[in-house]
Amino acid sequence: MGVWELLLVGVVLLLGLCGVLVPGVPGSWLVWAAVLWWALKDPQPLAWGVLVGATVALLLSQVVRWALPPRRLRESGATPRMAVYAGLGTLAGFVLLPVLGAIPGFLGGIYLSERLRLGRHGEARAALRTAMRSGGWSVLAELFTCLLITAAWLGAVLWG
Repeated sequence: MGVWELLLVGVVLLLGLCGVLVPGVPGSWLVWAAVLWWALKDPQPLAWGVLVGATVALLLSQVVRWALPPRRLRESGATPRMAVYAGLGTLAGFVLLPVLGAIPGFLGGIYLSERLRLGRHGEARAALRTAMRSGGWSVLAELFTCLLITAAWLGAVLWG
């Protein structure tokens, strides 16, 4: 697979990661489709392993999401700005403290967004709790899974 094709797969993966944070966009399926495309174009055992792992991870993520309360983030006061902060926090946490840092990064991003909007610690904490109870855990589960898949793809491309 050429460099331009790999870059295109990477762009689709990034769109999928952003799509997880946007209601109505099938972000996790975009991530899976990008990995499928890569595995079909570069039929190596490692590529097929990443695809199988991505499929299993996404299916498990869907089971977890079904077990969590339904998403009602808009009704809770979640804004697109909050989604951006949560996404950037997740990415920063994932990179700074590999893998597990995504969880405190997501929570920290929401907290920072609400702290800047509301100005007080107590109100920002209450808004964070409300957002997480209103479907934030579901978003975090899906985003975390997509980050794991993207990291596996990137590792396979760089070292495979």
